[in-house]
Parts: sequence; C-alpha cells; structure tokens
Amino acid sequence: MMTGDRQQDPNAGALTSRRRVLAAAALAPVLTVASPAAARTLPTGTTGAGHGKRIKPVPTTLEQWAGVAKALGRPGNMLRDTTYHTGFPRRDLLVVSDGVVVTPGLALGTHVAFVRYADGSTMLMGDVVVTENELQRVTDAWQANGIEQTAIHKHLLSQTPDIWWTHVHAHGHDAVAMARGLRAGFDRTGTPPPAPPQGPDRVALDTARMEAVLGAKGTTEDGLYKILFHRRETIADGHLILPRGLGSTSAFNFQPLGGGRAALSGDCAMLADEVQHVLKALRRGGIKLVELHNHHLSEDPRLFFTHFWAVGDGVELARALRPAVDATDVVPGG
Repeated sequence: MMTGDRQQDPNAGALTSRRRVLAAAALAPVLTVASPAAARTLPTGTTGAGHGKRIKPVPTTLEQWAGVAKALGRPGNMLRDTTYHTGFPRRDLLVVSDGVVVTPGLALGTHVAFVRYADGSTMLMGDVVVTENELQRVTDAWQANGIEQTAIHKHLLSQTPDIWWTHVHAHGHDAVAMARGLRAGFDRTGTPPPAPPQGPDRVALDTARMEAVLGAKGTTEDGLYKILFHRRETIADGHLILPRGLGSTSAFNFQPLGGGRAALSGDCAMLADEVQHVLKALRRGGIKLVELHNHHLSEDPRLFFTHFWAVGDGVELARALRPAVDATDVVPGG
C-alpha cells in the first residue's frame, strides 16, 4: 500500500554517483581543449607539445645567401642583420580596384624572407601575389617541392583581374632547396624578371604632417610612401623566434593620386582582444574593411590581420589610422 512518502530505491544513490563520474570523464577532454589557461601554463623556454625549446635567429650576411639568390634568379637585401629579403613586384599586371590603378608597390608585391637559426636550420616565410588563373598550378608546384601554404586570401576590394595573395612557409637545413621550390611556383606565374633598383624619390604628399599624426617615420620607394609598425611582443613560429617585424608588421602604404590625395592599402597585426577595437576604429575613420584573417598556423601569441582600403587626403587618412594604431601594442618600425 502506497503512503504519502515516496518509496526510494536503495541503489539510487550509487547509480547517481556512477552517472556523475561517467559524465565528468566524458567532459574532461572537452574542458582540457577549451581551457586557454591550460595551454598557457607551459614551462619556461617551451612552446607546447612537440616544439621544445625556442631557438633564436642568428645574424647573417648577403654572401651567406648567394646560393639562395642564384636559385631565386635575383638579388635580395638584408633586413636588421637577420632576415634575407627578396621582392618580386608584379609589374606585369594592370590591376584596377575601386577605380584606382594599383601600382606594384601599393599591393602587388611578392615578398619572401629567409632566416638562419642557432641550430643551423633555415626558415622561409613569404607573401606571394598570384592571379586567379595562376593559383592552382602554383599551389601544385609548391606542394611537389615541400613549400607549405599558411593562408590564401584577398588584400584589395573587388579588382580586375582577380588577384589572390598566398602566404608560404618552409623550415629545414637546405635553404637553396627551399629557394628552388619557391622558384618552381614563381615560374608558373607571369612574374617579370628583376628591374634595375630605383633610389628613394619624392612623393606628392604632406609626409611631415602624416608622420607627426602617426608618430612614426616613413619611407619612399618606387613612388610610394610607407609607414611600418612592429608588434612589441616576441613572436615565435612554433619553436622558432621570429626577428622583429617578420610576420608581425602593421603596414600602411600610400599611393599618391595628386593634390595631396592618396590611395591607402594596408593591414594591422592584432591580438584577438584587439581585433574589435581596431575594426571599429577603422570604420569610424571611414576606412573600408577588406579582410580579417591569419597569416600563420603556429605562431605564439596568435595574430590576426585586417586588410583595409581608403582614398582621400593623405593627412586625413593618417588621422583615421591613428586610433587603430593606438588600439594595438606596436612600436614604429623605422
């Protein structure tokens, strides 16, 4: 006969405890992955599972990269004594975006960098301009030669012809082989041969006021005016510490259009908690957002990049950019 009190199963407590144990076990892997604190709690000098101790870049000279220059088919230059850089401007392309004829220096420059490390290895990192018709055959050539791609995306608003930018990466002990692998991809594009170097030239912009607004000195090259900022933190790609500015630069490129006006194409390097502040700052200044993406796969701290575009008075463009600069932890690149 039933009473007002509910009859309890004597085994119910044991079953409930067992269910709780099983539920906790099932959730454990999810909680481990989802916890950023767990990923950050690493012994000093390591970058996580499989990376080991971080390795620093070492200074090199142009002479040490002679084999790479030969394989690439053109000379390069040294940046900050550790980075061997080579440019491949796409002067073969006539690209129009937002009604502006884009010069190679504004947004059509391929750049690759080689860095030597204390263990004798070399890292390759680069950003390559390809047409839509070239992209797949270039990718196939790189994959056949051990060159990895870490990003494929756009730097410009709608453009003709269709252009893509792909980031490349490799690491090993044979720098010349990496250069040959890169060249195999370049040879499947219309990238023209090198042209004679041009010295610094004047641009029809009020660069003194632009520098005062942005708090940084710029440079002129091939008719363009450029200002760079570097992330303040030490950035590592896996266990390899990146030289200052490599893969972590905010770059502002100004193409003079006459009458003090310029086309602006650039990008900001940001940590995750800076992204929304930068996007809002750019839009408040009337700057058009083009892309938000990554450039790397295993950098620490994690970086995001937003590319943007604007046309207007050079000084006003600098004023529009300044709040975005202030929202990131950067220093003038020089």
